[in-house]
Amino acid sequence: MFLHKKELQFEAKPEKSDPLLAKQIQELIGGQFGEMSVMMQYLFQGWSVRGEGNQKYKDLILDIATEEIGHVEMLATLVARLLDDAPVEDQEAAAKMPVIGAALSGMNPQHAIVSGLGARPADSVGNPWQGSYIISSGNLLADFRANLNAESQGRLQACRIYEMTTDKGVKDLLSVLIARDSYHQNLWAAAIAELEEKEGLLVPSTFPREKERLDLAYSLYNHSEGEYSSEGSWAHGQALDGQGELRYESTPPIEGSIPMLKAAPLSTHNTLPADKDKSMMER
Repeated sequence: MFLHKKELQFEAKPEKSDPLLAKQIQELIGGQFGEMSVMMQYLFQGWSVRGEGNQKYKDLILDIATEEIGHVEMLATLVARLLDDAPVEDQEAAAKMPVIGAALSGMNPQHAIVSGLGARPADSVGNPWQGSYIISSGNLLADFRANLNAESQGRLQACRIYEMTTDKGVKDLLSVLIARDSYHQNLWAAAIAELEEKEGLLVPSTFPREKERLDLAYSLYNHSEGEYSSEGSWAHGQALDGQGELRYESTPPIEGSIPMLKAAPLSTHNTLPADKDKSMMER
């Protein structure tokens, strides 16, 4: 059960209308790393947590998921207010000639044509939000690492838009979202560290390591010109999982032979092998 409070947690009032900025803010709503993505990612992760011993993680995930719903509402409100009093001629031009109107005014024509001056579940260029953006695997360590990346990318984009605008009201809201993304990065990093202490570095921790090719598990292969990558900490010394020694191999191993596939059946109408002639096709 979800309960909705009509008040916004933080204010979302721009100083003036700005259809172009409304278009940019859409990225923070429906982009790959927007608030809709983290909202849905955390909701599905939280709903899927299993086991009584993991209830603290379930509660944590759903705390953040529900917070993100509010972030979407704040940004949607901000977009709608940025579209208040947008020049009528811009709206009319976009409605009549969407591509030209959008190019001249900078306005997203869908804001005028589709949503009636409201936010859309889409990114800054109109691509609809996709469920394929989210990660919910059932493995909390894997998911928390994905969450850390999502919050890193989201904060990066919010900071970039912060630098693009001079509107104090917009900056005020973005400063809140940037701060919350800062905390969420700390949060997921702490949760990752806790799970790594219990399970180790590798995901999944339950797969028997003797079933993998351990002789290949700690080598960096030189697959591109130059050997600068050999200078990194990932190529020498003990691996972070504490179970192997890192090494650099300038020449990748070759264990397989040149693949030679059988000729396809004639019914597929593939190209005939060089040692066959047209008479084969006439049979």
